[in-house]
Amino acid sequence: MSTGPGAASAPAPDGPDDPTTALTPDAPRKTSMFASLKVRNYRLFFMGQVVSNIGTWMQRIAQDWLVLSLTGSSAAVGITTALQFLPMLLFGLYGGVLVDRWRKRPTLLGTQSAMAVTALALAVLTLTGRVEVWHVYVAAFAMGLATVLDNPARQSFVAELVGRDQLQNAVSLNSANFQSARLVGPAVAGLMITGVGTGWAFLANGLSFVAPLSCLLLMRARDLHAVERTPRGKGQLREGLRYVAGRPELILTITLVGFIGTFGFNFPVFLSAFADDVFDAGAGAYSLFNTLMAVGSVAGALLAARRGTARLRVLIAAALAFGALEIVSAAAPALWFFALLMVPIGVFSMTVNVTANTSIQMSTDPAMRGRVMALYMMVFLGGSPVGAPIVGWVTDTYGARAGFASGGAVAATAAIVIGLVLARVGNLRLSVGWHRGHPQVRFVPREREEALAPAA
Repeated sequence: MSTGPGAASAPAPDGPDDPTTALTPDAPRKTSMFASLKVRNYRLFFMGQVVSNIGTWMQRIAQDWLVLSLTGSSAAVGITTALQFLPMLLFGLYGGVLVDRWRKRPTLLGTQSAMAVTALALAVLTLTGRVEVWHVYVAAFAMGLATVLDNPARQSFVAELVGRDQLQNAVSLNSANFQSARLVGPAVAGLMITGVGTGWAFLANGLSFVAPLSCLLLMRARDLHAVERTPRGKGQLREGLRYVAGRPELILTITLVGFIGTFGFNFPVFLSAFADDVFDAGAGAYSLFNTLMAVGSVAGALLAARRGTARLRVLIAAALAFGALEIVSAAAPALWFFALLMVPIGVFSMTVNVTANTSIQMSTDPAMRGRVMALYMMVFLGGSPVGAPIVGWVTDTYGARAGFASGGAVAATAAIVIGLVLARVGNLRLSVGWHRGHPQVRFVPREREEALAPAA
């Protein structure tokens, strides 16, 4: 890529997420909620993703419905989901190594094209009546393979589009984009499956990739914030792991997201159990819970876009609030109260997601960003499939309320422990007081001890 103005550089050691400053108070830096859209390249990227994300959600619904129709087995649906996540768990780290070596835009052109071809092939098989369940398994695995490169490339490409100053805003808008599609895509897929058949939903997703591919081609290479690519060499995967292990703000953030993603984000298990077993309200209530959570997620992403900074203390507070809300929801006595709590849970879950994503990117040397983001996405995306059987067993054995409460307890405990560790690493202490008539809890630097007088 051509070198453009404002070329990205490695963050300074005392950057915004250095452990010695990440939890300390500072003046909030507000920004326009849609500031990143003023950047032409990012605007093109955003518009392409609007269309593609709707198609992605349509394919997810159609894929599960098709497998269920072909087999009548929920286990087969689970196998399909597992096959789609398996490549990220197996090859995610190596995908990050490749992303650091390659230019991001050509990589995305390749991965998006591969996804389009996969969706179109599945559409042809379905529309011609030749589809079998193993075809869907292969398509799910192929999509997962493309994701191994697509996810870290897409995540790290955002920094090249907007630069460091607007990174949180752009990441937040991406999340709002995806969550908005979550509201639209399943509804459109349901109408299409009922009206004309599953194959047309696959066809729509395949054609939706025309939008991001066109937008990538229309971008101006000279306006990108150039990042030096990592030359091919041995031991680069181990180098990436050592890099993360040597930076407490990275390893602790990824660990926190891992615990929350594994035990707290298993909403299909929790919400379906509450809809059926606790409130005996069926699929309509399950759909309502998911819709309200998506509304909260969009709001959380937009609020993060307006904040303009990614501070680890915000991440810790949001994770603690998220866990506490899950515990409160587990004890909700009525359906309407439980449903209302889905909105703030969506807000804080998205705050955790966006703040962790942005703080990791801003704390990482651009030459390492692909490998670090690959590790982050592997932990984040791989956590739910690993944790689902565990929280499912707790839910089946002890009830839906115990299952949901246990997920929240793990999230809240992880937030407290990691917050205390970060405070210790940064030599901070907890301060509780009043500010302008309001209670204020924050971390402040410990007072330096006076130097001992030299012995006589």
